[in-house]
Amino acid sequence: MKKIIQSSSIILLISFIFFGCETKKPAIGNEDEIIVFADSVEYLELEPVLLQIFSKTIYTPIPEQLFLLNRKDISEISKYQHRKNIVIVAPFGTESETSNFIGNIVSPELKTKIENDSLFVINKYDLWAREQLVMVLTAPTLEKLKYNILNEEDDLVYFFQKISDKRLLKSIYNPTFENEKQEAEFLKKYDWLIYVQKDFMLAKDDSLNNFVWLRRSPSSNLERWIFVHWIENASPAFLNADSIYAERNKLTKRYFRTTDNSAYIEIADDYLSSTEVNFNGKYALFTQGLWRMNDKSMGGPFVNYTFYDENSKRIYMLDGSVFAPKFYKKSLIQQVDVLLQSFKPGHEIDQSKREDLLNLLD
Repeated sequence: MKKIIQSSSIILLISFIFFGCETKKPAIGNEDEIIVFADSVEYLELEPVLLQIFSKTIYTPIPEQLFLLNRKDISEISKYQHRKNIVIVAPFGTESETSNFIGNIVSPELKTKIENDSLFVINKYDLWAREQLVMVLTAPTLEKLKYNILNEEDDLVYFFQKISDKRLLKSIYNPTFENEKQEAEFLKKYDWLIYVQKDFMLAKDDSLNNFVWLRRSPSSNLERWIFVHWIENASPAFLNADSIYAERNKLTKRYFRTTDNSAYIEIADDYLSSTEVNFNGKYALFTQGLWRMNDKSMGGPFVNYTFYDENSKRIYMLDGSVFAPKFYKKSLIQQVDVLLQSFKPGHEIDQSKREDLLNLLD
């Protein structure tokens, strides 16, 4: 899934009316569903813009929608207020039910900012449920609201992607299914750490060429794999799309080959993109697209983070792929993406964590 650098221009404070102080339960619903509270007439105007932003088509390689929108009347909010992803959208002051609701839950200070068009996105996390995002979108006029939504497209999607990754991270990072000994071996040998699930097997450990490959369910119709590659004494100048594509193709041609050595993996030409992102506080290029065998026999989606670590003078390339021809792959590639985001260079690991892991090797 596309990763975006968070824009400070729309990180906003909010004053909401809280409904009780009881202990909140976890948010419910599908990860890719957004409940949209909007007036039916206003939604006729807003729907094309919202679909363009949140329901854009991604290819895995089959077409899948990023998020699915489900419109509800604001009168039903108590029924749906515990869903994971919520958008409340209306022009400000139109006297529609949704507009009146927004007017009743924001502070006088925020009302002034909205009326002056200096504020149009209000995010509230964990409002009615844990790990929930409620996003309010509003502006002085309907046309201005549509313009602002389109203008801040990447940031709006980013907010929902990040909260979804956070929820998925919690479900994946389970000590019961963690291979800490393998993590410790990587830390001791290479001075970096990545979360390793027990059902991922070590397929390749090439210390001479700085390459580690982990696979889950190899040779099946539901396979996932990740690799970590690093370049010593590197320069940040490497961080450009052409260099990343060339390096990835070189690696997959060497390591990802058929058993008879007749074909290998390469980057497909279609649906390929690279975007600047914030990877755990570091500037990185995020590449997403499709891989394929060079004989066109099979393929699937991949994601890739490449960044320069100033402390170690290394370029790190973190890459994950999915092969699942009988399945929708949007959620599978997100799982791989979240695993990659667990990566840390050695200098970012606190001493107690380092000692606990390395003690496993004694």
